[in-house]
Amino acid sequence: MKSALLAAALALAALPAAAHDFGFAGVLSNSNKEDMPEITLSVGKPLADAPITLKSGTLYEVEITADGSGELGLEGSGFFRAIWINEVVINGLEIRPFGLESVEFDEAGTMEIEFLAIKPGRYELKIPGSTGESQRVEITIQ
Repeated sequence: MKSALLAAALALAALPAAAHDFGFAGVLSNSNKEDMPEITLSVGKPLADAPITLKSGTLYEVEITADGSGELGLEGSGFFRAIWINEVVINGLEIRPFGLESVEFDEAGTMEIEFLAIKPGRYELKIPGSTGESQRVEITIQ
């Protein structure tokens, strides 16, 4: 009986590990990084071309660009609570926030947000106060 248990334990120990080997940087390593489609803020134009699907446990970078056609922002507290934000980059300045509720552009510019998708579910980012379908983007984390 003991030899059968020992054989089973040795067989399990010989199996490859199920966890990812990301190296020294862990989940923040380049081998775990993908780009999310760009989001564009422009009066009367859609935020994105299509709904966006992300994978939980993957590091993403998204560029949010405003064309300056209006003072526009994005809100999505559900989405921002389902991710861990590594950094926000604005004009080369890196910000490492505890979290976000929304962002706003008073003029034309680009913001990059690097984040780790964590909590699976359906979320949305939208222009505050808007009701149009093109003024929001659906994001699914699998």
